[in-house]
Amino acid sequence: MKALKFANLLMIALALTVPAVGCKKKPTNVTPLPGQPGYVGDGGAAGLEGGGALGPGSETGAGGGPLADPSRFANMKPDREALAAYTVYFDFDSSVVRSSEQGKVAEVAASLNSSTANALRIEGHCDERGTEGYNLSLGERRALALREALVAAGVSADRMETISYGEERPADAGHDEIAWSKNRRGEFILLLP
Repeated sequence: MKALKFANLLMIALALTVPAVGCKKKPTNVTPLPGQPGYVGDGGAAGLEGGGALGPGSETGAGGGPLADPSRFANMKPDREALAAYTVYFDFDSSVVRSSEQGKVAEVAASLNSSTANALRIEGHCDERGTEGYNLSLGERRALALREALVAAGVSADRMETISYGEERPADAGHDEIAWSKNRRGEFILLLP
């Protein structure tokens, strides 16, 4: 008799558990990655921003300006050192540009506005925590947040391209908070004609 009561309780518990864990909600506000339905990018150096499939100027970016034509940057020479001092660092799991980093964005904007022939690649990076897909998406959001800040500072949106490397290119190979804080960053690469 006790075994029957225990079996009944077990069946009730199982019946209540299955619906709770069996239905997986579809995430919302998730950036599609290359190879997934809904991805609009060109799969090349333009990164995850999009615009390549739509054609330059046919769509506006998150900052309100036209998206850059990815082929425009193909023959430009990248200078990784010119703006290396202005790397922007982010908080854990955040794509918000901290107020303490706004001065760096302003300096990059001033540099770009002083020479209109130059363009900019903005790279988004993450620490190793999180899945590969999540970190690619977070890196993209970080690069786009920097792009939007530069547009707000007067830089034309069509002079910039963004790319996310997620956790693929760490600045520090360590596995602690000091290393992770160096890896949560956005880098500016000056593109010279």
